[in-house]
Amino acid sequence: MDHIDRELLAQLQQDATQSYAALGRAVGLSAGAAHERVRKLREHGVIRRTTAEVDPAAVGSAVLAYVMVDSTSWMGDSAEDFAALPEILEAHVIAGSASVLLKVRTATTEQLQDVLRRLYAIDGVSGTQATVVLETFFERPLSPRTGDQS
Repeated sequence: MDHIDRELLAQLQQDATQSYAALGRAVGLSAGAAHERVRKLREHGVIRRTTAEVDPAAVGSAVLAYVMVDSTSWMGDSAEDFAALPEILEAHVIAGSASVLLKVRTATTEQLQDVLRRLYAIDGVSGTQATVVLETFFERPLSPRTGDQS
């Protein structure tokens, strides 16, 4: 992956609906060449999917919490159990005092409490510690420009 691929990725992260002609202009390529590079980035799994960024508050998911999950056993095989809870946006097996870190979105703190209750139904879960986010300063996607060695 060279600096042009990285710039294409940055452009797509800003607006994935741009035409290949616009992408090409932004990075100094023809529309066809931009299309071919994007196709290869998809083929190689660099671009995993194209999505729309949705305002959580606008769709009734204004409460954001990070939940540390304690366990009595290895949780690395529990991905499906965590994925079964639709309020969980991310689940990570971690090193440290807890076993799993979750990113959870709900409409209310009462719904968050219900998610915490349902977590205890997962085999091995022995405790949780939730941190509710009061304000988000910013969120940003991964920068494809980081580590550009070309």
